[in-house]
Amino acid sequence: QVQLVESGGGLVQPGGSLRLSCAASGFVFRSADMGWYRQAPGKQRELVATTTSAGITVYAVSVKGRFTISRDNAKNTVYLQMNSLQFEDTATYYCNARPVVPGIRPGAVEYWGKGTLVTVSS
Repeated sequence: QVQLVESGGGLVQPGGSLRLSCAASGFVFRSADMGWYRQAPGKQRELVATTTSAGITVYAVSVKGRFTISRDNAKNTVYLQMNSLQFEDTATYYCNARPVVPGIRPGAVEYWGKGTLVTVSS
């Protein structure tokens, strides 16, 4: 079965850093598009960053320059390095996978992890 297991969340002070990890299994990781999304209480889930199988990255404007997404295909793991954290970054962060499924429109099949909570507080 497909599994996406996030780790690395926690409590951090404003200006601090955290690195989130997502360990993936149950699909061909190297050909999948991977991403990080977040959801704050009372708000919709939003894109944080994505990386395609070719290594192309996209970032939300709110995090660009502060966050970096990366992947290690040998370890089936995607990372999110978060620097200069702000109060507004407080949210549950979810790992997302969009594997290649033959005959199916790209992106139509996706999986989600259970999330890891990041709290930025002084």
